[in-house]
Amino acid sequence: MFDLGFSELLVIAVVALVVLGPERLPRAARFTGLWVRKARAQWYSVKSEFEREMAAEDLKRSIGDPARDLRGDVEDIRRQLDETSAQAGSALREAETSARGQPAPEPGLAAPADDAADAADDAGDAQDAPSQPSLLPPRRDD
Repeated sequence: MFDLGFSELLVIAVVALVVLGPERLPRAARFTGLWVRKARAQWYSVKSEFEREMAAEDLKRSIGDPARDLRGDVEDIRRQLDETSAQAGSALREAETSARGQPAPEPGLAAPADDAADAADDAGDAQDAPSQPSLLPPRRDD
């Protein structure tokens, strides 16, 4: 705060001794010390309150940004998952139809159901390769 050297403090002490006298000087020094302590305590209180507010503001700012980024990441993952499931579904439909020898149905259209032909194909497949397991899951007729 103030840049006071030893020589300046000595001059202030001599002036105070001359002005106040030896009887009142100790009481004045205690009074001055009390006010200096109160002023420092108030200054440190204001300073620490300001630092706490700044730290809280920085914490709020650092917590707020990752939450927004996390929501964006979740949306990206959800979009990728939807695309992957759609691709997997179309690949599965193509594999099923190519395994049965039928042309692949267009997306969004229902494949024609021919139960008698499916039963005959299943019976023929069972007789042709009984020891070879099927790579496709069993077909469920609902």
